[in-house]
Amino acid sequence: MCGYCGCGHDHEHSHEHAHASRIIQIEQDILRENQCFADQNRIYFSKNHIIALNLMSSPGSGKTTLLVETILALKQRCALSVIEGDQQTDLDAKRIAATDVPVLQINTGKACHLDAHRIGHALIDLAPSSNSVLFIENVGNLVCPALFDLGENAKIVILSVTEGEDKPLKYPHMFEKASLMIINKIDLLPYVSFNVKRCIEYAKRVNPHIEVLQTSATTPQGVDLWCDWLLQTYDAKITA
Repeated sequence: MCGYCGCGHDHEHSHEHAHASRIIQIEQDILRENQCFADQNRIYFSKNHIIALNLMSSPGSGKTTLLVETILALKQRCALSVIEGDQQTDLDAKRIAATDVPVLQINTGKACHLDAHRIGHALIDLAPSSNSVLFIENVGNLVCPALFDLGENAKIVILSVTEGEDKPLKYPHMFEKASLMIINKIDLLPYVSFNVKRCIEYAKRVNPHIEVLQTSATTPQGVDLWCDWLLQTYDAKITA
């Protein structure tokens, strides 16, 4: 029964449909506004010859550890900076700061992703140098971050072998939007049930153009290949 007039199902269904329509419209408005800020960020990155990379993953994928190893390997070869996203604390930002590269923490509170407006404000404070690479470490989540364009040059999804090879099928939008999938923690493959070949097959099914690298940030196996990918992307953009 409808709580407003006491009539039957038809009115209740109409009310639910109208409510759902309002939610969809609000979501569309939010994404449209975000896109405007993302376009502004993209212009900023282009004018200043900054390669912006949006790193996304589930919590615990080893994203920050991989980022630290990447910075240590590359900071003598090109200018680097980091925007660090987390719901709470600055623990990861402190780990990045210990590498002596500029880092700015964004705490999103209850929000489960970074958005383009926050990134725009962070750029004012961080002021990354021209001809540089900016890493944006997004909040740990395989759903919401994929929906929000930040103005980045590429989305990179990091998948740990401890998570299961079916993640590309369970969270297809994330893998569809990503330019690169990094399968991380491969040093643990002898101890977990994870089929690398099947995972790549699933990712290619969702996104035939996605590139794939395999790394272990702790050994650090494959980090050199990841750094080569970054340098090739950097060189291609800077010399364009």
